[in-house]
Amino acid sequence: MDSETRSYRTGNRDTVLDLTDDCAAYVAGRGDGLLHLFVPHATAGLAILETGAGSDDDLLATLADLLPADDRWRHRHGSPGHGRSHVMPALVPPYVTVPVLGGRMALGTWQSICLVDLNVDNHDREVRFSFLAGA
Repeated sequence: MDSETRSYRTGNRDTVLDLTDDCAAYVAGRGDGLLHLFVPHATAGLAILETGAGSDDDLLATLADLLPADDRWRHRHGSPGHGRSHVMPALVPPYVTVPVLGGRMALGTWQSICLVDLNVDNHDREVRFSFLAGA
């Protein structure tokens, strides 16, 4: 298995960051296998969704409805509502796996791979890219 870690800056607001182009470049020319991404953070996740047509904003709005940034959370260090960021990975998991065929991800036409981050206290994120070649 080949693996590397890449760094991303998500800023100081709720973010859906499209990683699809980086993923495509990572698997290009590798043949068949699996691309696996993992976020080694307790407050970020990965999602496959359509971007650019409002779905990314809809996801953030849905997470804001489900996980309000207020003082209800027992996990209370950091900015108000920080505890919601620790619950989010139960809804948006910190991993995603995509089949790769002939060096290209087998995503649907409108699917993108995105980093989802509600933690405004941590602007720097790591994502581990791993490729498991087919037999």
